Amino acid sequence: MTRGFRSWAARESRNPRASRPGGIAYHHVADTYIALFTHFIPCGVWEAVYIIEGLLKNESEIQPTTIHADTQGQSYPVFSLAHLLGFELMPRIRNWKDLVFFRPTRQTTYVHIDALFGEVGRNVIDWDLIEQHFKDLMRVALSVREGKVSSVLLLRRLRSGSRKNAHYAAFREVGRVIRTVQLLRYLTDPQMRRRVTAATNKVEAYNGFSEWVRFGNRGVITDNDPVEQEKAVKFNALLANCLIFHNTLDIAQAVRELQAEGWKVEPEDLAEVSPYLTEKIMRFGEYSTHELDLAPEAYEPHLDVDFAKLDPQDQAVPGR
Repeated sequence: MTRGFRSWAARESRNPRASRPGGIAYHHVADTYIALFTHFIPCGVWEAVYIIEGLLKNESEIQPTTIHADTQGQSYPVFSLAHLLGFELMPRIRNWKDLVFFRPTRQTTYVHIDALFGEVGRNVIDWDLIEQHFKDLMRVALSVREGKVSSVLLLRRLRSGSRKNAHYAAFREVGRVIRTVQLLRYLTDPQMRRRVTAATNKVEAYNGFSEWVRFGNRGVITDNDPVEQEKAVKFNALLANCLIFHNTLDIAQAVRELQAEGWKVEPEDLAEVSPYLTEKIMRFGEYSTHELDLAPEAYEPHLDVDFAKLDPQDQAVPGR
């Protein structure tokens, strides 16, 4: 079972003839390397609002606990809503000099890290505001969870909402608490930094792999019909997942052959292997229609490798 999803936005597609904006393929990539589902969202939107929406629509057996995202994901409203819905948001961190750390009280000071929080007495959490509106926040979160309120619509309103709005202020305040804690964890936990970096690299590798699969017309979607555009990106994700599964089976078989020859395969070895392999994939295909009715042999999911040696917080590996 994976720990969660790795959310990332792929590149924009545009019709070069009509110069009409297409959209962005927003993939939710699991620890197991595959894209569990893909959104097709408009270009130029605040992509972070789709992080939560996609997770709530997930109906697969793999349910998220941890979410990794682009730098956009570290905004206060996204941190707040993710926390209220039970997700741990661990976005990529950039531009540290622009981030604000918040003190729990005006009197709180720190021996070694006080400079991170700015001037004493400023950047202080308003706990009274959170307590006063906490029931309202939970009602909103439950409405989002039950599908009565769209998380996309909610986050858009929170982003553009008036600072005088009580709900906006309460969501912002919770987000300040959660983001400050997360930033401090990021600074003090090397394993956490490695996991975030590994997730970033994995999703970028998936984007490169899926673009390699989508080689026709140099990856450009020229259809102006939004339905056909979404079909194109979702069919591409399906094909990429099939190839990832195929590569994983080949990796597992190679491990078994090495073990049969007397080689000892350690879990750390497999942690360095990715199923985003292209060398043995015939991208242009061989169409053997006479084999369509042949049922494939049952695959063996088990590998005689002790994955318990790995840190349980580390990335999943092929064949687990």
